Formats: sequence, C-alpha cells, structure tokens
Amino acid sequence: MLRWIFLSGTHLAMLGIGFALGVFFLPILTAPPSLDKGMLTQTAQSALYKSEFKRDLKGSDFLHWGEGRVSLTKTKIVHEGKLAPGPDYKVYLTKEFVEDEAQFLKIKSEAKRIGDVKTFDGFLVTIPEGINIADYSTVIVWCEAFGEFITAAKYK
Repeated sequence: MLRWIFLSGTHLAMLGIGFALGVFFLPILTAPPSLDKGMLTQTAQSALYKSEFKRDLKGSDFLHWGEGRVSLTKTKIVHEGKLAPGPDYKVYLTKEFVEDEAQFLKIKSEAKRIGDVKTFDGFLVTIPEGINIADYSTVIVWCEAFGEFITAAKYK
C-alpha cells in the first residue's frame, strides 16, 4: 500500500512538472519568427514618444519581465528588446503608471487593450483606429491567461 502511495505521488509530481514546463516552453516553440530588427528600428524613428521597459519593476520577477526601448508612433507601438516568454501577452495603454498586478487590476477596466504580443525579442503592435496615444501615459504588457504583470513603461 505504501508503495502505491509513493508511486502515485511521484507520478503526480512528474505530471505537474511536465505541465509547468509545457506552459513555459509552448509559447517559445509556437512563436512566429522574430521581427526584422532593422524594420523595428526604422518604424521607431518616427516615434512621437519613447520610453524603456525595465526589468526591476516591483511586479517583475525572474519569470515575468521586459526590457528595452518602446516607441509609440501615431499608429504603432514598437518594442526593441526582450520579454520573458509566456502565453497570451497583451499590450495595454493606461492613463497612469503601474508596476505590479494589484495596481493594474485596479485600473484595468479603464485601460485600453491595443493588441497581442506573439514574439519575445521585439514586437510591433498596430494601434486601433480611434485611439489617441496622447490620451494615455503608459504602455503595459500583461499576461491575460495567468493575470500576471510583465512590464510597463511611462512615456509621458
């Protein structure tokens, strides 16, 4: 009997580890090819606003972080840098700077969801028509599936 309990426990533990590794590696394995760095740089040259994603924000940790330059043109948000890989990343614009999950959840209903992030070494997201970036001050990357704060950058 003790042997069956031990075997069940070890098998369940391995199943849990396998699931966790799948959640981590699946976005990496299914990510589309990286965007051309030259194209990102060229698009960023017409930016109205520029800022930085920093790794040392209160809500960032070794699994949830972003770093690099973020630029906003009238129609695009350009990120030149790296994000921790993960599933279901979304870009939001907010009127105030936040740096962790609790702060973002308080204002999420007022935040404007801009688009999806599918690549982790730079992204380009088109701003939907009718959204004026001057009405906002901060770009946030959020993991919708797990409710995790990834990074933020205040641009004005």
